[in-house]
Amino acid sequence: MQFTRPFKLFFVLGSIFITFLLMAEVTGSKWFQVAIGNKALTMTLGVIPFPITFIVTDLLNEYYGRRGVRYLTLVGMVMIVLAFFLLQLDMAIPAAGNSPVDDHSFQVVFFNTGQVITGSIVAYLIGQLVDIQVFHLIRKKTKNKLLWLRATGSTIFSQLLDSYVVIFVAYWGTYEFEVLNSISYTNFFYKIFIAIGITPLIYLAHYLIERYLGEDAHKMAEEALKEGKEEVQPYPG
Repeated sequence: MQFTRPFKLFFVLGSIFITFLLMAEVTGSKWFQVAIGNKALTMTLGVIPFPITFIVTDLLNEYYGRRGVRYLTLVGMVMIVLAFFLLQLDMAIPAAGNSPVDDHSFQVVFFNTGQVITGSIVAYLIGQLVDIQVFHLIRKKTKNKLLWLRATGSTIFSQLLDSYVVIFVAYWGTYEFEVLNSISYTNFFYKIFIAIGITPLIYLAHYLIERYLGEDAHKMAEEALKEGKEEVQPYPG
């Protein structure tokens, strides 16, 4: 196997994506509040690591095309399912008498995490597939111009679905509709605000990737753009 620069980049981006994705899942059961004026807005802690997944998804879309992103999406889903089963196993093992974390404390935290993961699996697949399609649609319509539009536009559609699906699946029947609706739209608007705010980082990442890959960057971007019209082998092969 040759560890080419495109392969190394895919590996690093994929590792970052899965790390932040799993952190969003594991911490998503904790809620926190942000005061804006006289109003306290409630969000899930999962929104903190999630913006990084926006950047990585857009970069993968840009250089590896839909096949590359779909592949990583499926890997991410498998990792979420694996994390869910590992948590179930961990909760079933009794804590030692001198354990710094007792069974009750462990259950309180990670039982809710299991519910969040269940909702996230559904929301994750829907959100990612929508993000991939919208990104490529905008990219083709704008003829590979207006990077900020395809990056933000795809995020708006995918995160609208993700923000509502994950909360309602994870907590339906536990909290009132008004509470779930409030958290969902707060999470959504926070994600959109962050997605717009990190647009300069996406441009910076593009600049750094193109310097790292050299001529391969333009070649990969062109192949990703043509994907769907022709059968193109994505990087890595």
